[in-house]
Amino acid sequence: ATGKFPDFPDEEDGGSKTIFAQKTPEEVAAELAAKEEAKEKKKKEKGKKEKEKKKEKKGKTKAKGKKGKGTEEEEEPGWKMKPSQFLPDIGSSRHTYEAVWQNRDESWNLHQTHDSELIKEEKRKEVEEEIRLQVDELMRQELQNLKLSVDRDKNKKKKGKKGGKKKKKGKKSGKRKKKKEKDLTPDRTIDSLYEELVTEGLLIKPKPVKMSDFIAEYSYLGTTLRQADIEPMPSLSDVKQLLVLYGVLPLGCESVHEKAPSVKALLLTGPAGVGKKMLVNAICNETGANLFNLSPANIAGKYPGKSGLQMMLHMVLKVARQLQPSVIWIDDAEKSFYKKVPKTEKQLDPKRLKKDLPKFLKSIKEEDRIVVVGTSQRPFDAEVKPFCKIYKKIVLVPRPDYAARLVLWKQLISLRVDSAMSLNFSALAKITDGFTPGHMVQAVDTVLNERRIRQLSRKPLAASEFLGSLSRQEPVYKEEEEAFKSWYSKTPLGKKKSKAIPGTEEDAGKEKGKKKSAKKGKKK
Repeated sequence: ATGKFPDFPDEEDGGSKTIFAQKTPEEVAAELAAKEEAKEKKKKEKGKKEKEKKKEKKGKTKAKGKKGKGTEEEEEPGWKMKPSQFLPDIGSSRHTYEAVWQNRDESWNLHQTHDSELIKEEKRKEVEEEIRLQVDELMRQELQNLKLSVDRDKNKKKKGKKGGKKKKKGKKSGKRKKKKEKDLTPDRTIDSLYEELVTEGLLIKPKPVKMSDFIAEYSYLGTTLRQADIEPMPSLSDVKQLLVLYGVLPLGCESVHEKAPSVKALLLTGPAGVGKKMLVNAICNETGANLFNLSPANIAGKYPGKSGLQMMLHMVLKVARQLQPSVIWIDDAEKSFYKKVPKTEKQLDPKRLKKDLPKFLKSIKEEDRIVVVGTSQRPFDAEVKPFCKIYKKIVLVPRPDYAARLVLWKQLISLRVDSAMSLNFSALAKITDGFTPGHMVQAVDTVLNERRIRQLSRKPLAASEFLGSLSRQEPVYKEEEEAFKSWYSKTPLGKKKSKAIPGTEEDAGKEKGKKKSAKKGKKK
């Protein structure tokens, strides 16, 4: 059809597979003609578009404002879910099930032995691919020899052009090349670095806690609160589910880590005693990850100076990368981004990691199964912008609601006492509104000691016994919870949420208006 030898397709394009498309010379000629026609059409369309653009440029400045208003009105408010990257895999597995297993009679195969025909079918494809690659190489050589023998002059010219282009490309690529990371410890083994990090207390053993030990319950009043225009706090069960999605699955499974959106840093924030540290330890135990402790209090006085800090971070990243999955934990994460450092903490230099932490996060590659997890009791003490640049994913861990408290009391007491069904758990759950799981654990430990457990046969357990230990502890007040909510609304993630939920922005605008009017009234 063309009167020329065709170019043999590369391995990336499929090799000889693309040639064996079972096309006649007439079909090939028709395809070439269609391509030429398409090129001509494109040229004509380009000319028309250029003329139209010139006309449109004049009236663009006037129309811009009107168009902007129209698009804002047309856009529907609310959050839209992106398509999952796991759908193709699910679709392909469903297709194989329908093609192979759905209508297959396995009644004879009681012991579930292997089917040799199925194995042969799969192996034939593998063998065919291996042989195809070898044959393709021979075919390329044959084709090259044929071209050389037919048109040597043309081939020489082509070679000259290709050589020139390659040189130019080489120069450009040289400029774009990124600088390789310097290895500050080239002569040391991973074992020696690991040992040093353990002795310095930077690599620690996680506590033996699992995700199932974190007792949680769903918020059943969430929908009713939203109907009353009140945005509820996330339930402990929601928090648990988020940490499985962002922490456990990407760290524990390579295939999930490759396809799921990468989360390099995660912040767990909430009042003391809600179980933030427990969740960090649970992630490590569920995934078998190493736990590195880079908390400001832990690194104080270790590896002094700029060079020392760089060496410490280099060692941590090198070991974490070699022995991944790894979790890098920073307790009291807000201290690295303090607005004002308290006088009592100036000696510890809590803002030591502020400048180097963004560089450290950049050096974590997408293929690395490493997550930086920060925990914070007072995030409002930190500067919002630099703090949220590091921790783009923020998880609020709230105090438990009634349903969660009821489940917690039942679980905590049943672990120590077998016969406690007569106890008024509902009253305990109602009384402990504002108390955290940490407070409840402490109360159970103080009341149900060894001596009290021995007396249970004579003196049954009563709910009033827990009041003494609870009264000595300070609960989480609504003001503290509101402080967390208001801080979260100022973060980029909180702003996105307010945009996604219709009505919240309007309410916020009304509140701001009321505050301004109140201030003006006071001045008058």
